[in-house]
Formats: sequence, structure tokens, C-alpha cells
Amino acid sequence: MVSENKTDVIVIGAGPAGVSAAVTVARGGKKVILVERGSFAGSKNMYGGVIYGHAAEEIFPDYEQSAPIERYVSYHSYMLLDEEQSTTITYKNHKEKKNAFVAIRSKWDKWCVEQAIREGVYFVPDTLVNKLIVNDGKVVGIKTDLEEYFADVVIIADGVNSLLAQQIGLREEIKPKQTALGVKEVIKLPEEIINQRFGLNSEEGAACELVGGALSGMLALGFIYTNKNSISLGIGACLEDLKAKKIRPYELLEQLKAHPSVAALIEGGELIEYSAHLIPEGGYNAMPKLYTDGAMVVGDAAMLVNNVHFEGTNMAMISGKFAGETALEAFEKGDFSSNMLCLYRKKLENSFILKDLKTYRSVIDILSKRTSSFLGYYPQKVCEFFNIFTKADGIEKRGKFVKFTKDFFKNRSLAELFKDGISAIKLVFGVLR
Repeated sequence: MVSENKTDVIVIGAGPAGVSAAVTVARGGKKVILVERGSFAGSKNMYGGVIYGHAAEEIFPDYEQSAPIERYVSYHSYMLLDEEQSTTITYKNHKEKKNAFVAIRSKWDKWCVEQAIREGVYFVPDTLVNKLIVNDGKVVGIKTDLEEYFADVVIIADGVNSLLAQQIGLREEIKPKQTALGVKEVIKLPEEIINQRFGLNSEEGAACELVGGALSGMLALGFIYTNKNSISLGIGACLEDLKAKKIRPYELLEQLKAHPSVAALIEGGELIEYSAHLIPEGGYNAMPKLYTDGAMVVGDAAMLVNNVHFEGTNMAMISGKFAGETALEAFEKGDFSSNMLCLYRKKLENSFILKDLKTYRSVIDILSKRTSSFLGYYPQKVCEFFNIFTKADGIEKRGKFVKFTKDFFKNRSLAELFKDGISAIKLVFGVLR
């Protein structure tokens, strides 16, 4: 039975991390099975929409020729909101036009698996892995509803709430404060309307982050991404905050959509999709152990998300590649123990992945303590300042600025401002150290 159902490597989960691992192993000449619980790759996945070119190119060098790219991101905007106003900061690089692109995961993941199959990956959809098979402390295979499969290496890419990694003691049950709930709507609009409203041509795209407004006082951000004929609009909010405030995420999203600056962008659109997804927010400090005898953990299951920069797919894809490379080196040595698979962790440490996660390891903790300030009060005051700065109403501005300053300190005690200042310093030094 073991010989009949034995392969070299089993990868669990056909998201960006899993498919990248499977492709890497197949290219190395080893037999690999890619198991996916959905009926097709991407059927259960949701994310904002941006994929970074450097990671896509490492896994699929010729991806631009046939990948389902919606638009290349030509500018990034950061919109600070109060109840009625907004202040937007926009960055555009006219030289570097293909750093990132917008894609729809159901299309992108399906395309990735099609490429993987061409590389020799054996894809098994609609299959739930119930548990890992462990003999003498070593992971040797998987058990599904129908049968058991065995392999020398198992790569776990089953997402943020990785029950399989928990089963073998690599991680604890994820905590609400380490998790965000993302909810997203895809709103259909004509291509020419999107181009007009966002100042784009048909190949260009926009990535916008939203701070404050309906999300004030919460560890939460909004996002807007432009597809070819639709807009992806959503929020990511800390589960702990949602629970404490007893608010439903779709209610927050509706409030955000009602803001005049947001409503103008989606006016006349047709809702064609609603989805929700857990997002790992714990970062470096909440990472599980990444390997054990016979197994490695990649992507969201390994907490590999840089929430400050909205980076997840690139870290997932590169971590999958590193796991695949480590598996191939393990076959060369004939050693599938932790002593060999620890090379995967070393690869991550030498890359941007763990270096960046370590850099930002304190950001979420600091922001969670000063959420009302940095994600609420200050965005509101920025909007108030620009209201005064840009308004000509026949009233002298000095008095307005004096009142603004008095109100600033009146509504925010010196003690609170001091704490905010200390937190800002910690953020800066935490990133630079």
C-alpha cells in the first residue's frame, strides 16, 4: 500500500506558496503531488489584488506572456479620511512600470496550476487533508477522506489557520490579536469609467490604502485596487477589535463605501462578488517553527505576511520556492530530518522575507496600543489642516490656524501626545535598528 501511494513530495494547498513549492520540486526532477481542498485552485482564496513582479518572475519567468494580468500598478495612493473629508498622497514612478500588477486570484491561481501541471506536477483538487501521518516523530504522509498518501517530504501550505501545523506541534492555535479578517467586494464598472475616475489608461492600475473614517479607532485599513472592468474594495480589521467593538466587518465596509471620496469612485457600479478571508497579522513575533522531520511550513501558514506594506503573495511564493529547493537538497543528501530541513529557515533568514518581518516586528503591537491616535485622530487632523489651508472664504487664516492649534492640544492631552511621540520614536527606531 505504501509503495503504491508513495511519491517524493506532497504539497498541501494550491495557493501561491504551495504551487511555487510544487513547481520548484518538479523542475528538480522529483515527483510531486499538489493537493487542494477546493474544486479548483483559487476557488477558496481572497486577497486585495496585487502581485509583485519580482516573485512572479522567479517562479514563472515568462508570466507576462500569458498570465491573467488585470492591470499594472502605475501609482500608489494613501487616503486619509475623516467623516466627510479626505487627504490623498499619491506616489507614481514613471520609469518603473511593472513592479506590481493587479490580478484576480481565482484566475491567477488557476493559471499557476496550469503552468505547474505542464512542469509535471500532479494536481489533486477537491481533496481535504484530514491529518498528517507521523511515524516515530517524522511526517511521512497525509490522510484524506478516501486514502493515505506517503512522501519523503510534506510541504504544508494550508493557509493562515493551519490545523495541520498545529497537529504536529509546530504552532499554537492562532489568537484573535494575531489575525485580521479581510472582507472584499468586487464592483463591476466599465473600463472607460475606471480609467476616467482614477486617471489611468487601459494598462495602468491604481492601488489605494484607506486610513481613518469609518475605521477610526480600530487596527484596520481599507484598500481599493483597479481591475480591468471592476474595482476591488475591502477592509482588513483585527479580529480582537471587531470582537471588542461588537461590529460586523460588512457593516464597516458599508460605512467606508458611504464616504463621499469612496462613493464617488464606485458610483453606478454593480456588486458581482463578496468574499472574506483571514489574514495573518502576528508577523515575526508570532511565527511558528517552520520545519520538523519530514515537513516544512510555508506562506500564510507560516505567518509570512508584511502587513505594513500589504505584502503577502510575494513572501508566499518565495517561501514556497525556498521550501522546494530545500526538499531537492534533502534528496541529494538522502536526509529528510530537521537537521537538513532547517536549511529552509536559513534561506528565509538570508532573504528579504525574514529581514523585513524582523524590521517590522514591533509595528503592530505599537499601533494596537495607539490605534485611536495614529489611525484615527491624526488622519482627521490632517484633513482639518488642509481644509483651512485650501479654503478661501474671506476670513483671515491666522485665527483659523490659532484655533486649530488650540483645539489640537485641547482635544489631545499632553500626556497622550507624549505617549504618541514615544510610540512614534519606537516605531522609527524599531525599523532602523
